[in-house]
Amino acid sequence: MIPPNPADPAGPDAAVAGLAREVEGLRRQVAPLPARVDVLSELLAELGEAVAALNARKQPTPAPSWLMAPTDVEVTSRLLDELAGWLAQVYLRYPDAVESLPDCWCWHPHVVEELLWLGHAWSAAYQGPAASVALAGDWHDRQRPGVVRRIKATVGVCSRENHQTRPGWPDQITGAPTVPSEADLDRISRWWADAREEPAPEPPASDSPISTVLRGGAR
Repeated sequence: MIPPNPADPAGPDAAVAGLAREVEGLRRQVAPLPARVDVLSELLAELGEAVAALNARKQPTPAPSWLMAPTDVEVTSRLLDELAGWLAQVYLRYPDAVESLPDCWCWHPHVVEELLWLGHAWSAAYQGPAASVALAGDWHDRQRPGVVRRIKATVGVCSRENHQTRPGWPDQITGAPTVPSEADLDRISRWWADAREEPAPEPPASDSPISTVLRGGAR
């Protein structure tokens, strides 16, 4: 039997030493991975927050409509209560708003509609997910003055007394308006769909004062 050569590099000790070196090399390669995983986790969390913020900013901010409000007294009461609170806290802090808003404002559906969207525009500018100085500036510079101007022009001299029935006083029309020529919409839609390159159909004669005069009737 030939005894093993101690100098032989293929002996057991050399194999173990080589394996130890490989293990040490792998350990050095793997050692930084936990720290890198932590960094990647933090970056992923920050990215998720950024995406969520962007999605929130992209969401539109719908304003409720008084003109299209559901026929539910709880909904309409809530809309008016919230609007009245905002008027007291914000809108009526401005002198021109106080001067132009009549005491019968809630009897005018178009005024309620204007104030509702203006209040929600204020909320979007100051409290919404996309609130910004630019939106606040636009509210002050363009939106609020526009609503004040339109309210003053349409109902600035109205009062609660105008909505009371009195002999000789004209009635205030606050119900649903009548759309002019509504009965002719079908004829117009057919013309526009099938023959819009041709002259439009003539409207039928009506009993309006202008039509009577044009037909040579009494003046």
